[in-house]
Amino acid sequence: MKKFFKKSEIYVLLIIIALSLIIQIKSGQFFTSNNMVDLARSLIVPGMMASALFMVIASGNIDVSFPYTAMLCMFSVTKLFQTWNFEGSILWGYLLAALIGMVLGIINGVLAAWLKLPTLIITLGTCTAYLGFTQGVLKSSVISVLPKPMADMAEWNLFSVRDVSSGLGSSMPVSIFLLIFIVLIVALIMKYTMLGRGIYALGGDPVAAERVGFHVPLIRIFVFAFMGMIAGITGLTQVTLSGMCQINFFDGYEMTIIAAVVLGGAKITGGSGSVLGTFLGVVLMKLISNNLILLGIPTNWSKLMTGVLIIAGVFFSSYKEILAKQRVNSNILG
Repeated sequence: MKKFFKKSEIYVLLIIIALSLIIQIKSGQFFTSNNMVDLARSLIVPGMMASALFMVIASGNIDVSFPYTAMLCMFSVTKLFQTWNFEGSILWGYLLAALIGMVLGIINGVLAAWLKLPTLIITLGTCTAYLGFTQGVLKSSVISVLPKPMADMAEWNLFSVRDVSSGLGSSMPVSIFLLIFIVLIVALIMKYTMLGRGIYALGGDPVAAERVGFHVPLIRIFVFAFMGMIAGITGLTQVTLSGMCQINFFDGYEMTIIAAVVLGGAKITGGSGSVLGTFLGVVLMKLISNNLILLGIPTNWSKLMTGVLIIAGVFFSSYKEILAKQRVNSNILG
């Protein structure tokens, strides 16, 4: 039982349950069918990005360029489809976005492996470059009339619901399957493969990881390439969910997603965490940002809440580490 309550995921889940009940008691609207669908819909994009970023952070690295990778990919694919008058399958768009994103991620990974600089500095540089390319070369502006494959996917829904009392309706998009698929893939890699063990080992101690046989530079390149690929896929998904393409879709996303991963139990220094914890962190972040209005709190307080949650997550991780060291020391002395 003690081991059960040492897991960060349990505390995040308890906070989610408590907050959900508070919102329901105060507003009476939280557990309505349309609000549940809206919440699930809002998890798709951040959930996909957080799953990939979890791998980066677990490896002891950091990436703040992924929102700009997503932005560059979505504008590249949208403008190419417009130029070609493309009317084929949306799968080609996803393949192209994934490839562009992977290349951009590999750039981050190669620079990190070659220069051996802090990855925060490297990705701050590349995010500026990706933003400049999107604004300068792609001439980014609001695209409200999407190419046919994207416009068609924007209409693909699994089901729709309507709340009888409020009259509000919501639809569940097919892209929810993308979220489920990516979360499962990351979970399988991290839990059951040698690559996953290598990622955790790299985050725990890079020197020790290399000594036991892990190829540290290749693992580092992989996590950034995977992050870039998922960012590209996510960028295109955001376009199909919103029915338009605009440059400010991912403003401030880096802090929100990092907060979700840290809240889920991953140490910012690497070597720990889980996909489940990360997903619960995303749920908590969206629960707060989506439902502040139901609590009577102005929505412009959401960034303050994000900052507080980041600090709380880092504090909790540090506190657990201190307790673990104290237990080890007491066992040695005892």
